[in-house]
Amino acid sequence: MDLEIKVDFNLGKELQKRLRELVPAGSHTYSKGEDQFPLISPGLIRNAKGSYCWDVDGNKFLDFGMGLRSVGIGHADDEINEAIIKQLSLGTNFTRPSVLELEVAEKYVELIPSMEMVKFAKNGSDVTSAAVKLSRAYTGRKYIAICKSHPFFSVNDWFIGSTPCSNGVPREVQELTISFDYNDIESVKNLIENYPGKIAAFILEPLKDEEPKNNFLQELRSLSEKEGSVLIFDEMISGFRWNVKGAQEIIGIKPDLTTFGKATANGFSVSVLGGKKEIMELGGLDHQHERVFLLSQTHGAEGIGLAASLKNIEIYLRDKVCEHHWGFGKLFMDGINKLAEKYSIQDFFSIEGYACSPVIRAKNREKLLDLKFHTLFQQELIKKGVLMPWIAFCREHKEEELQITLDACDHALNIYSQAIEFGVDKFLIGDAIKPVWRKYN
Repeated sequence: MDLEIKVDFNLGKELQKRLRELVPAGSHTYSKGEDQFPLISPGLIRNAKGSYCWDVDGNKFLDFGMGLRSVGIGHADDEINEAIIKQLSLGTNFTRPSVLELEVAEKYVELIPSMEMVKFAKNGSDVTSAAVKLSRAYTGRKYIAICKSHPFFSVNDWFIGSTPCSNGVPREVQELTISFDYNDIESVKNLIENYPGKIAAFILEPLKDEEPKNNFLQELRSLSEKEGSVLIFDEMISGFRWNVKGAQEIIGIKPDLTTFGKATANGFSVSVLGGKKEIMELGGLDHQHERVFLLSQTHGAEGIGLAASLKNIEIYLRDKVCEHHWGFGKLFMDGINKLAEKYSIQDFFSIEGYACSPVIRAKNREKLLDLKFHTLFQQELIKKGVLMPWIAFCREHKEEELQITLDACDHALNIYSQAIEFGVDKFLIGDAIKPVWRKYN
């Protein structure tokens, strides 16, 4: 059940080169950059439908990237498109707030218990940075504590200054971001001890790759309350994947502020900041405190994104999309891990984490995570028509797509087993994928 793929990608490489001359790194998101994919990869994508996409060379791929995890129903979904077309006939941006803004705000407040008020934006960084600003205004403090094992919170200086890509961020700003470890409550206590009464907020993804242990999240909730710090859950990925209401629904913890993005609108641009009214209202008009200039964006609540988001919620609830992610994910994980056992490489390769959003663990002969082996796995899947830079499911991943994936993985893991025995360089074409977080190119 293989998809037929040309391995030259000539037109894609030519257009990729032209794009790189016009756009720094040849991409508007670093995760889509050339250094994040094998040399044998599609250059530019022409179109997508359901769980498939086609590149400019005419190759068809089964897609597991799904627009950086933003597409949870399926590419170019007919119902989403119809809702957008209807909104187009009504207009997209007005001089005063639209009735659609009210409808979508009411829907999110009804849906997610921790959201007493909401504010819409276009990107995840917009709302996480707004949450940081609100936390500083609410507490009168300046330090932000981030979970160091969670890779990305914002493109803004408060976070980027804490990464190896801190060039351009003043040292004074870098020093205001401190970090703790997931599942290590002692690291949280140490921060509180070292910065008593100075931490404005703790921000983390509530659930990601590893399960919380020893009531870590409950302890963090308790400590943040006791310290007077704001607890922010970044649910860019976990919202609309673990649960429509976010991972917070599963763990039973209400954050003070929460941010949603990614799959909120099936690939259209909608991010959401929500939380306690007493904090959110600082960005409003109904208080006597000093004003917080929170989010003020021309396109923050334009109609196309909000119409898509409203229909997205309807479909998720009706079709139990998150339940699909969990069910398909279990079959996906079990099937691929059995293939690793078939080739006796289960100690070197596995699919791990939560079934709704699993992760690839590609290791070398020393059983250490290795980007060369990760690249090789991707490379061999691409040869078989499967695009899997990471793993994100959509509603349109079904039985046929599972079989295509398992057939492709059978081939890829066969090559992987040979690379373990004879060396990865014998099989890898071109350079390995590079970490996004690096000091120099």
